[in-house]
Parts: sequence; C-alpha cells; structure tokens
Amino acid sequence: RLPPGLAQSLCAAAADILGKPAERVNVTVRSGLPMVLSGSAEPCAQLVVSSIGVVGTAEQNQRHSARFFDILTAQLGLGTERIVIRFYPLEPWQIGKNRTVMTFL
Repeated sequence: RLPPGLAQSLCAAAADILGKPAERVNVTVRSGLPMVLSGSAEPCAQLVVSSIGVVGTAEQNQRHSARFFDILTAQLGLGTERIVIRFYPLEPWQIGKNRTVMTFL
C-alpha cells in the first residue's frame, strides 16, 4: 500500500528538511514488517532520522518532526498518532564513506 516512488520522495524531502545535499541522504523503506504502535497493529510507520549536526537539539527536532509528519501523513494516508519518529545525532567519525569517514571528507 505504499505509493510508488516513496523512497525517492522521502530522500528529496529529507534533504530539504535537514538542509543536506541529496547525495548525502540515504533512505530505506521496509514494508510488510510486523509492527505494533501504541498497542495496535493497525497500519503505522516509524521513521528513523540520523544525521550529523542537524538533529542534536529538541528545538531542531521539533521543526524537523513537524515537516516530516506533513510528508508522511500525506504520502502514507496515516494519522499522526500512527507515526513515530526517532532522531539520532551522529558525529562525522561515525559514518564511513569512500574508504574513510565523514570527518575527512
């Protein structure tokens, strides 16, 4: 029941919301996994956002959350009570790319 092109549209949205170039955004969509949210197995979604430098404060994540909820409710047809978002701040040395870590890119 996922809309076609969901991963691509989430990639573009995440880049815009987080202020990152699309080349630095990775999106994985997994459907069909058993999930219970708030005690209910009705359709739901979980978004995990990990990023360097832009998800480290409550104020940042409140802004990001509102925008991600707008995208997810529109794309998935779910109410906000059926979506949860988890934010994880990362350090540049925690992400490997091109045989090094982001610290050196």
